[in-house]
Formats: sequence, structure tokens, C-alpha cells
Amino acid sequence: MADDLGTDGLENRAKGTAKEVEGKVRNAVGGLTGDTSEQLKGKGKELQGKAQRKIGEAEDDADLNR
Repeated sequence: MADDLGTDGLENRAKGTAKEVEGKVRNAVGGLTGDTSEQLKGKGKELQGKAQRKIGEAEDDADLNR
């Protein structure tokens, strides 16, 4: 069971980082094209990624403290 918990944290960190990168790219593309809607979508995706990454970090910390 402990392996499953460790994997969850790693998985959330990886998925969160990917979302952050996707958000940064969308934001940059929106900035280059002048599409503020795309910039906002990028910022939103970036924040989702940060939150998911932080959840993964917290899961990893919780696993270490067991």
C-alpha cells in the first residue's frame, strides 16, 4: 500500500509540472498573437498545475512522515 501512496505523489507532481508548462506555453503564444483569452487560459492552466504539483509534494511529505 505504501508504494501506491508514493506513486500518487510522484504522479501528481509530474502531471502538475506538465500542466504548468502547458500553461506557460499558452500564455506565451497568447502574448505573441495578442490573444488575451489564450493568455488567461494559459494562466489558469498554470495555476492548476501548480496546485496539483503542490498536492503531490504534500502527498510525498506525508508518506515520508509515516
